[in-house]
Amino acid sequence: MQALLAATPLAVILVAMGLMRRSAVVAGLAGLVLALVLALTAFAGAGITAPALLGGVAAEAGHSTLTILWIILPALAIYEFQKRAGAIARIKDTLASLTDDRRLQAILIAWFFGLFMEGAAGFGTPVALAAPLLVGLGYAPLRAIVLALLGHAAGVSFGAVGTPALAQLEVSGLDPRGLALATAALHALCGPLLLTIMVRLAASGPLSLRDIGWTALAAACFALPSVALAALIGPELPTLAGALIGAAVFVALLPRQRGGQLDAGALLRDLAPYMVILALVLLTRLVGPLQALLSGLSLDWQLAGRFSGAVQPLYHPGTMLALGLCLGALATGRAGLLGASLRAALARLVPVALALLVMLALSRLMVHAGMIATLANAAAGIGAAWPLVAPFVGVLGTFITGSATASNILFTELQLDTAARLGHPAAPLVAAQGFGAAIGNIIAPHNIIAGSATVGLTGREGEVLTRTVLPCLLYGLLGGAAILATLPLL
Repeated sequence: MQALLAATPLAVILVAMGLMRRSAVVAGLAGLVLALVLALTAFAGAGITAPALLGGVAAEAGHSTLTILWIILPALAIYEFQKRAGAIARIKDTLASLTDDRRLQAILIAWFFGLFMEGAAGFGTPVALAAPLLVGLGYAPLRAIVLALLGHAAGVSFGAVGTPALAQLEVSGLDPRGLALATAALHALCGPLLLTIMVRLAASGPLSLRDIGWTALAAACFALPSVALAALIGPELPTLAGALIGAAVFVALLPRQRGGQLDAGALLRDLAPYMVILALVLLTRLVGPLQALLSGLSLDWQLAGRFSGAVQPLYHPGTMLALGLCLGALATGRAGLLGASLRAALARLVPVALALLVMLALSRLMVHAGMIATLANAAAGIGAAWPLVAPFVGVLGTFITGSATASNILFTELQLDTAARLGHPAAPLVAAQGFGAAIGNIIAPHNIIAGSATVGLTGREGEVLTRTVLPCLLYGLLGGAAILATLPLL
């Protein structure tokens, strides 16, 4: 009975967002109010007074919201800056001009460009940018939106310079490199399946040996640097730098069917902010003395002996993003665009901030009231099969909220507690959560609706869902099976 009560706030969010089409803020508030009532009644044995509980939850949720927003704001500002500078359009046009082969075009645009934009900006930008370009290249709108959804999903765990994974670290306190490696390894194993499905859909007829060869190369070009970056650096660069490195290698090996040449100087100028970010993250994560100096400044706080928070402002990924934007703008003579870009990013930030605050408040309230522990205890009853189910918790969270970050905020604690009760190491199940949250993007109604609108497919979102639900299920099952098979070895 307690487990059913503990699940009720999450069920309210599912119904409100999935069936009633309410926003994340409205649905989250409904779930939060119900969770508060339950915390003060059915879960009153949590051992803390109501004022202390409310104050502590508000403090932790506010702290985590600001910490995550400091990543999202500069990421959005970089996107707005690049859009105003025309850089994104030129990068897209460059990729589109490299080949006439339909399936290779899909790999370049939906896979590499989609992953790159996911790593750089996230929050729906890959689909919104890639789908219209594919339509411009002659793809039917329905096929274009499905390709764009499938193409970016393997990078969502580290989207917007690692925001979903960093949200998990904020909640769990796990080792950043260990969690990033576990998550990236799952995507490296399962990504070729997703890419193969995407390439098959990109043109009529079965895949030829040539198609399979290019598909395998594209998968390896992204997966290998992504896993290496996760192991060496952490969650900030696996998608952004993995896509950059992978695309560079793939393009270098691609036969020029139109005889055109790349303007390397112009391309480097357009990529300047991302290259600066890449250099800053590498320096601050790999150079020991610099890492120690920057991470040494930590702002910590505690409240009532059980609520706490900490942030390292100089070592924070958001600081790297802000510096990358400013230095890249100055180096390319585009500093005049910074003001308008920042204002546009701030305007987009308001609904994101509200949704984050509500979801984080719900998450922290359910943790401190004992609801997550109750759900984890029930989940542990599934026993040995839980690792197979774990990715679908992430899928469900993203389907409900439309956000891998929000899914991770809601369910990472559940995965942690369930792992403890089953006697499993925490990182693989938390990685399963992030992995599932990523693939959940391709069936989330919010993403499908927003993406469909960019290609004039409004009203036909159900057709998109019918083409993405099976790849989502296969991807989740493959990831769950991999975790199930490897856990005894850990």
